[in-house]
Amino acid sequence: MVVLIKILQVILALSVLILIHEAGHFTFAKMFSIRVDKFFLFFDAGGFKLFSTKGKFFTRLFPKAASWETEYGIGWLPLGGYCKIAGMIDESMDLEGMRRDPQPWEFRTHPAWQRLLVMAGGVLNNFLFAVLAFVIIVYAWGTSYIPNEGNAVYVNELAEEMGFRSGDRILSFDDYVPEDFSMLQVDLARRNVRKATVLRGSDTLDVYIDQGLIGSVIGSPGMFDLAVPFVVDSLMADSPNVGADLRHGDRVLTLDGIPVPYLQDSRPVLLSRAGATVEATLLRGADTLSVPLQVDTTGRIGVYMVMPEVVRRSYTFLQAIPAGAKMTWESVAGYVRDLRLVFTPRTKAYKSVGSFIAIGQVFPSTWNSYQFLYLLAILSIMLGVMNLLPIPALDGGHIVICLFEMLTGRKPGDRFLAVTQMIGMILLLALMVLAFGNDIARLIH
Repeated sequence: MVVLIKILQVILALSVLILIHEAGHFTFAKMFSIRVDKFFLFFDAGGFKLFSTKGKFFTRLFPKAASWETEYGIGWLPLGGYCKIAGMIDESMDLEGMRRDPQPWEFRTHPAWQRLLVMAGGVLNNFLFAVLAFVIIVYAWGTSYIPNEGNAVYVNELAEEMGFRSGDRILSFDDYVPEDFSMLQVDLARRNVRKATVLRGSDTLDVYIDQGLIGSVIGSPGMFDLAVPFVVDSLMADSPNVGADLRHGDRVLTLDGIPVPYLQDSRPVLLSRAGATVEATLLRGADTLSVPLQVDTTGRIGVYMVMPEVVRRSYTFLQAIPAGAKMTWESVAGYVRDLRLVFTPRTKAYKSVGSFIAIGQVFPSTWNSYQFLYLLAILSIMLGVMNLLPIPALDGGHIVICLFEMLTGRKPGDRFLAVTQMIGMILLLALMVLAFGNDIARLIH
């Protein structure tokens, strides 16, 4: 059932984003009186279609649809979608039509600046949708995050190998001062950090980053967990220690003599004493005292911890507009940095490239409106940035060709466009194979 829910969310998300992207091309084409032959969600490979406005069933219900200029439909292959524009060499590789005399309604007969806008329309729609989604998010739910300032990290083996220690407070990555604690690991990878300045105890020191380990940072979740001091907030209603001498603000120093400066340190100790009693040394104000505590069979003592403060902010609708635009810009900049890592072989970030399987794994196992809209915005940005890459067959490749023509006044020939389109499709196929291969390898391991 969980897998089905995730699959349905992926299909819904991709369908929305494909329609938004292709609608951008469609809108500008219609604006400049360029004919659009087909507008399809998913690919109708082999000519097989799940739905078409040119189909017999639909035309019987709506006879006028037979004369519509554009065929609207749904293909069977859910690997994208397309907007087939007359007089353009695209993924359909319809070269036969290009051999006929150019017509005034065709893409190729229009000025380069108009063709550029048609090709940029999809990306523009992706970014505008992301802004709209983020505006809705911040207006409806506001923003919240755990601040980096004043909080310490609890590190895994990789972070320790790089020179970080549990309890460190990260002050800066080079000249950048992190604000959101949850983004520390992402910032470390994305920003090509050379030096981290940390506060360790009362000393400020520099940790120099081995660039050869950046690839490991990308593939090692949980480098910087939040170091939570073992400070008691209150007892749970069903706690096995109801009636024990535990008070709000008590800090647990040791369990059976084993130091537990942070909550994470206590977990293995408590698990090893499951169903038994443990002697806890507490700091209460200036006093140190010993209190026996009962550990239940799951290795818990039934207390709530004092958690770090969460920064929350609500927005009016007018405030949400610039906030949504800012979140979009920051997400675009972050994804561009991610792509830079992917195309830097020494980081091995290409191993993190994923397909629909990886996308499905990030969706929640139950419906959550906030998470779905947030992921939709992020995926829209990813789709927009990817399509801006100057690779033939992508929008970015077509945009580069239009810019070249506008700057030089020279229009590339149809043969050149056909060859570059084929090269681009081969590159995209290779990228798809890499993505599926990475997903399969992750499932195996």
